[in-house]
Amino acid sequence: MAYDSSLDEKVFSKSWDGSGTRLIVGVYSYNKGAKKMQISRELIADEGRSSFAKLGRLTKEELEAVLPLLREALEAM
Repeated sequence: MAYDSSLDEKVFSKSWDGSGTRLIVGVYSYNKGAKKMQISRELIADEGRSSFAKLGRLTKEELEAVLPLLREALEAM
């Protein structure tokens, strides 16, 4: 069965903008299934364009910023 974006429900989503990067914490439910958390990273170019990047490692600043978002996402699950 192929992925169908129309079956993917966004339950929660908040982001944090840092210097040249954006971290997004979201909770999604696919086809009315279990709610799952996703953490994504976007790189922000000087022109304002963004592109997805591997999440990889977090700096202390990023972790401190994303922890409250993780707690909110947990409440949405």
